[in-house]
Amino acid sequence: MTTTPSAEEPPAAQRCGLIAIVGRPNVGKSTLLNALVGQKISITSAKAQTTRHRITGIRTLGATQFVFVDTPGFQTRHAAALNRHLNRTVQGALADVDVVLFVVEAGRFGLDDAKVLALIQGEAMKGKPVFLIANKLDAVQRRAELAPWLKSMQDRHAFAEFVPLSAKKAADVERLLGIVRPYLPEQPWFHEEDALTDRSDRFLASELIREKLFRLTGDELPYTSTVVIDKFEEEGNLRRIAASIVVERDAHKGIVIGAGGERLKRIGSEARQELETLLDAKVFLELFVKVRSGWAADEDHLRSYGYE
Repeated sequence: MTTTPSAEEPPAAQRCGLIAIVGRPNVGKSTLLNALVGQKISITSAKAQTTRHRITGIRTLGATQFVFVDTPGFQTRHAAALNRHLNRTVQGALADVDVVLFVVEAGRFGLDDAKVLALIQGEAMKGKPVFLIANKLDAVQRRAELAPWLKSMQDRHAFAEFVPLSAKKAADVERLLGIVRPYLPEQPWFHEEDALTDRSDRFLASELIREKLFRLTGDELPYTSTVVIDKFEEEGNLRRIAASIVVERDAHKGIVIGAGGERLKRIGSEARQELETLLDAKVFLELFVKVRSGWAADEDHLRSYGYE
C-alpha cells in the first residue's frame, strides 16, 4: 500500500515596509522604537528634543521585516536652523513610508499633538494608513475615561487602527507588531535578516554620549548642545573614541564639566560602559568640551556637525 505525501505548504511571502514613528516631543517615540527592535538604538531622555536625526530600526520576524523610522518630535517654533532641520527630517520620513504610527499620550491631546496630526493629514499622506498609538497607558488612572477621548480622536481623523499600549510592556509591543504586519506590502526585505539599524557605530557612539550628557545635566543645560565624534578607531577588540561636547556658552561648559570635573567624568564613564555593551568591545573614550556660540542657528555649523 502506498501513500501520497501531503503537499508541503508554500513558504509565506516576504513582507517588508517602512513604518514612521511620529509625535510631539516626549511622548515616548524612541522608547517605543527600542522596544519594537528589541535593542536600544535610539537614545531616550526626559529633555525635549532628544532625537535629532532620522533613525532606522529593523526587526525581522518570520517572513516579515519591519523597518521603523524614528523621527524628531515636530517643532512648533521654527526660528532656529536646528528646529527647521528637525522638521524637514520629520517631513522627509513621512514621504516614503507605508504606515505611520502617530504616538500620543493616552487620554491627552494638546496643541502640539494637533500640529503633528495636521502634518500627517497633508496631501502627500493621503491613502496611507495612520495608527493612533495611545502610549503610556499604565499612567492612566481610570480606563473608562479613555472611551470619550477615543471618540474625540476618531472625529479628528479616520485612523486605520487604535492601539493603546505601554511601550515598556513586551506583550503590548508584540501585539502592535502583529497589527502592523498585514499593512506591509509583499516584497523582498530591504536589509539582512540580522540587521538592527542602518546607522554606523560612530553615529551610535555620538548619540549615546549625548544621551548621558542630557540625563546628567537635566534642565541645567539647553537642548542646543551636541556631540561630535573626532576620532573612532578600531584596534582588534578595542575602540578608541574621542568626542567633543559642543555648547553655546562658557557657562554651559562649566555645567558639563562640573565641580572638579566630576560630571564630565561620570558622563564619560556611563557612556563608555554602555558603548562596550553595544559594540561588544573594550572602549577607550576621551571627552572634550568646546564652546561654539550660535551653532544651532547656523546652517553651515549644522552641516559640519552631521545635520544634513
